[in-house]
Amino acid sequence: MPKVSILNDEQKAVVHDYSLKILASEGIRVDLARARDIFERAIAKPAEDNRVRIPAELVNWALKTMPHHINIYDRNGHLAFTLGDAQSGGTRFGIGVTNLYYQNPETDEVVPFTRKHMEISTRLGEALPSYDIVSTLGIIRNLPADVSDLYATLEMVANTVKPLIILVSNEKCFNSVLDLLEHLHGDLAEKPFVIPYFNPITPLIINEGTTDKMIIAIKKGLPIIYSNMGMSGASTPITPGGTLALMNAELLAGLVLSQLIKKGSSIILGSLPASFDMKAMRSVYTPITFLINIACAEMMAHYGIPHFGTSGSGTGWNADLTAAGSLWINHLTSCLSKVGLVPFVGGNFDSLVFSPTTVVYSDQVIRQSRQFVKGFRLDDEKVAIDEIASIGPGGNYLTSPQTLKLFQKFLFDDSIWPDLSLEQWQAKSKPQADEWLKKHTCELIKGLQAPKDHDMLIKEGEVFIKKTVN
Repeated sequence: MPKVSILNDEQKAVVHDYSLKILASEGIRVDLARARDIFERAIAKPAEDNRVRIPAELVNWALKTMPHHINIYDRNGHLAFTLGDAQSGGTRFGIGVTNLYYQNPETDEVVPFTRKHMEISTRLGEALPSYDIVSTLGIIRNLPADVSDLYATLEMVANTVKPLIILVSNEKCFNSVLDLLEHLHGDLAEKPFVIPYFNPITPLIINEGTTDKMIIAIKKGLPIIYSNMGMSGASTPITPGGTLALMNAELLAGLVLSQLIKKGSSIILGSLPASFDMKAMRSVYTPITFLINIACAEMMAHYGIPHFGTSGSGTGWNADLTAAGSLWINHLTSCLSKVGLVPFVGGNFDSLVFSPTTVVYSDQVIRQSRQFVKGFRLDDEKVAIDEIASIGPGGNYLTSPQTLKLFQKFLFDDSIWPDLSLEQWQAKSKPQADEWLKKHTCELIKGLQAPKDHDMLIKEGEVFIKKTVN
């Protein structure tokens, strides 16, 4: 099987040493007093100016106490996949995340994200085979802030049985979101299908909201994602090595905190590395940031920590030429490397706009990437010397036994674009590839089906939300 790697063992040790130096000398600013108390009890030393300096021995302790793989289930209690050192099936992908707008796949019109868009997009993630998980797709803009997260979560849980990654924009609603899920599903920890997602603030800050939500989720027994987002030249050093060392240090600090909250708690760590475009004043993905993404995955594999990586989404205007390069580089290199989970596919315009066409296009890219990384066999059965000998010079393999048996396996099933000859393309008035993709996406959306328990869950959830708010 083809693979790509960035760091050798010596380089991994160097990154680790730099990260330990950052934690021990510069430390982490911890904004929540309760969290500082947790650190101070472990370190036996008070924080100065809210900065906690974490010794190497505490990091090493946390690396030994954490689980090295995590089983994730679907809503029906079936094992969906495993992350970490027991991971099989390669890189896992999902759609999301917290977009403010929705891009109509038929007209390209960009409109504020609504509850209906959450329903449609979640069902799309349920229907497309390349996606293993559905993340919070957008922030519902046509509902008050005190209920938006609740209705967003309700639409997700009612419109897919796939595992969910939950991002709660209103921190005050986090407890209520988990209460809603427990009301609809029961125990969330026994066979977890919900993974809360948290961000520290780069550089070197664990903010109050992140810590509060971590404590709640960990004490409920849920696995969590702790992921930092860095922009080289803005929130992290301009060099790839500096960015990797700093972001790795932040992740190790989050690991330590998770294990101090509850020894043995399940955590998924990873980074969303990007560069900062000073001219456009926004984050961008580049070939270098994709290298950092792979290097982060290798560091987590080195530690035995389940990994979370970037999606390559965000650079396009739609599923167009501006997006295709980043999507291809990200999805293919993720599958070729040790990247574990890629759950935020589908955003455009710096991940402000959720694009169904990008989701549909990426589904095909992921399928091709997965086919690529399977490689091929070299043995007597597959080389088939006897068949080569029987056909001989000048023959053909069109009707050979091996061709008839395997030809469909070695073709790629293009579900979007037909294989048109020049004459056929001209006869169809020279259709453009993006228009064909839009048409295909719209047809998919029209045919989407809800899970059988959709109506019951929506009804029970709406009653619960109204009681909670009132």
